Amino acid sequence: NSPAKVLVPSAPGTTVYQEKKVAMDASNTNQGYVMIKYGGQNQKIKVQIVKSSGTTYTYNLNARNAYETFPLTDGNGTYSIKVFENISGTKYSQAFSKSIGVKLANQYLPFLYPNQYVNFNAGSNTVKIGAQITKSTSDDLKKVELIYDYTVGHLTYDKAKAASVQTGYLPDVDAVLGSKKGICFDYASVMATMLRSQNIPCKLVVGYTGSLYHAWINVY
Repeated sequence: NSPAKVLVPSAPGTTVYQEKKVAMDASNTNQGYVMIKYGGQNQKIKVQIVKSSGTTYTYNLNARNAYETFPLTDGNGTYSIKVFENISGTKYSQAFSKSIGVKLANQYLPFLYPNQYVNFNAGSNTVKIGAQITKSTSDDLKKVELIYDYTVGHLTYDKAKAASVQTGYLPDVDAVLGSKKGICFDYASVMATMLRSQNIPCKLVVGYTGSLYHAWINVY
């Protein structure tokens, strides 16, 4: 039996940093995420998360006057978190900056919670299907195999979508499964949703393989 285990990000207000239009709830950094809320009128907001020794992760902040989840994916240490407002074209001005120390309760937690790239909840159909197709086993490696086989067998690659997809696109996993087609980001997000909700840590990576912009997953 493989019941789903869905972790739910929260902003309890225990530790909050506020600068004008931006609030960051850092109450759950030990769980591998921060919650950021933007209360201004600007249409284009970027969140930048940088580990002292690592990669810079840049996300769009899509919610308005509501918290959105951003993962801390580079382990323990100091993270610099900045929020930028679009001024014109590709020019941005800084609206928020804070450095925080992070000590994870478990190194895999950032790869188990939902966020904007892997967006699901307990009611998601993708979570239910993930539970159904893995119910025959308690072996994690077998679950990975079953979820992989289902995803690549159920979805076909959407060439038209790949040719027309806009910057800032985020997968809707239930809609992707319903349409039975998607781009690499969709495949990765569906698989990551099923794996995370089966308590199997999974990192979704967006980047370049050579000159090709691509999305893929790393499974722990």
